Amino acid sequence: MAMIRFASTQNCRNNHINNRKLVSRNPIRKIIVAIWFATFIPLAASAIEIETPAVGLTDVALDYVVSDVPPGSVAQLTAGGNSWSATADADGNAEFNEVVISEAGVAEISASAAGESVSKDLRVIPGWVSVLPAVLAITIALTLRNVIPALLLGLWVGATALQSFTIKGAGQGLLDSFQVFVTGAIADFDRASIILFTMMIGGMVGIITRNGGMASIVRSIVSRAKTAVGGQVAVWLMGLMIFFDDYSNTLVVGNTARSLTDHLKISREKLAYIVDSTAAPVACIALITTWIGYQIGLIDQALASIDELAHIQAYTVFIHSIPYSFYPILAIVFVLMISASGLDFGPMYKAETRARNGTVKPESGEELPAIQGDELEPKDKIPLRAFNAFVPIIALVVALLVSLYVLGEGDSLVAILETTSPYQAMMYSSFVGVLVAATLSIGQGILSVHETVDAWYGGLRATLFGMIILVLAWSLSDLTATLNTASYLVTLLAGSLPVALIPAIVFILAAITAFTTGTSWGTMAILMPLIIPLAWAVMTVNGIADPGGMHILYSSVACCLAGAVWGDHCSPISDTTVLSSVASGCDHIEHVRTQLPYALLVGLAALLLGTIPGGFGMPPWISIVVGIAILAGILRTFGKRAEAS
Repeated sequence: MAMIRFASTQNCRNNHINNRKLVSRNPIRKIIVAIWFATFIPLAASAIEIETPAVGLTDVALDYVVSDVPPGSVAQLTAGGNSWSATADADGNAEFNEVVISEAGVAEISASAAGESVSKDLRVIPGWVSVLPAVLAITIALTLRNVIPALLLGLWVGATALQSFTIKGAGQGLLDSFQVFVTGAIADFDRASIILFTMMIGGMVGIITRNGGMASIVRSIVSRAKTAVGGQVAVWLMGLMIFFDDYSNTLVVGNTARSLTDHLKISREKLAYIVDSTAAPVACIALITTWIGYQIGLIDQALASIDELAHIQAYTVFIHSIPYSFYPILAIVFVLMISASGLDFGPMYKAETRARNGTVKPESGEELPAIQGDELEPKDKIPLRAFNAFVPIIALVVALLVSLYVLGEGDSLVAILETTSPYQAMMYSSFVGVLVAATLSIGQGILSVHETVDAWYGGLRATLFGMIILVLAWSLSDLTATLNTASYLVTLLAGSLPVALIPAIVFILAAITAFTTGTSWGTMAILMPLIIPLAWAVMTVNGIADPGGMHILYSSVACCLAGAVWGDHCSPISDTTVLSSVASGCDHIEHVRTQLPYALLVGLAALLLGTIPGGFGMPPWISIVVGIAILAGILRTFGKRAEAS
């Protein structure tokens, strides 16, 4: 190595000598070289640079950095007529964290340090413009009742704000929204892992549905039901067992249990309610479902925007948020109460009384056309074996737990979860689940290789729409981070919102958004990137941004997810509500009308007995116990048993 260095040094010396001889012989070259050294060498030596936000926001404190400053030297930053000073750290970075510019327009940002100076221009826009993409996305989603155009329009407007609100800026923003932000949203290992994990889970569901394993589980439970109460409890158990996907849960349980509930004189409205109110709540809080990758992706993106939280695993935050998911937990328990007690009230009581008298379908209204498809039905003339579904699911769960343990470090479960790689673990486990399901199907001759691939693709295809929403949500989240939307919201709201009521506000906002848009996933995508930074900012202002106040953050995350599910249950335009009506063979309006009182009751109990007390520090298990007791008391007081006349 020493010889190489010496040779290189000697070559440089020889070249320098030759260049001097060459210059001395040609006066024109001498002038050119002099100009070169006078112009470019000082620029190269002037090492300091200013790192600014993509755009500035009026009256909002943003972070600026002057880099390549000699360590220990004092750097001066001037912007908007004000000056700040900071000392460079060991890496030569002088950080300015409270730089405020009051006027919109083009501001000159200048810096000086160690006898050197540099300046650059920065566009400064009104702070409210940074919120415009998210507000537009919510507004358009509420108006069109479709989240994809809403996210696309919000993305376009935000990308235009980064350029300029001109025709040229709008054109460039349209192109950047796809080429820069959508591309950037998927050009990440963790995000790609989430997409593939979710698709592989969907593919596994497709295989175990097609090979008859899932139908066998359902029928084995159904065969034990002999009374109306037993039949309702059996449908509830089926909803719990098919926990890994809400669509599969709804379609399989509804279609399979319909003949049983008709035989036991259970109304189609009751079947649709049980199916609808177990599918999404179970998928929302179970540890490994098609929802988990989606939710963790949103949480991770929001955490990454906060320096103090960037090191925390999104999966760990999700697990901590589960006890605060009061609506999904209480909804599942309340369905069991209704099913096991045989008590009903409101429109559902009338529907059950009608069914006990022999009319299981609503007297008015029309049954929605059934959804059929090879990927949603077992193959004809095959043996139905429950282990063909149980074994892949067990393999999936075991592979996840083993992978989390092997990839993590520490002596406790919490330490392992905080240091593990959940995205790798989910990838490993989903791949193992698919391999086991495919091996069982092909090995027993139930499905051919071609049929197995078709079934896998059919299940995978069902997740594509959600993945499109997720990618657009990531894109909008990246955009709002570039626009410093969270910083503006912090400046605007952090000092005025009561910290204990943040989760309740989030719950109500998510419920309203989901009710009017009909999509829980779209609601999560729009709100999660804003909720976590806002909750953390309010915690910081109130001095509880520490382990003692983390219940506010966990509860806010849970309320975004739970509120979205609550609004989804109450909405007549919700996809899962429609699917529940279709799979159960129930008139859709009657399903909404009979489910609404139950969903509203449980939602209010979750809000008043769980979310609000939880914000003030009440342990969640107390809220859950109290909530169950209150709901049981209400049902016992107002509920009546439907009987044949």
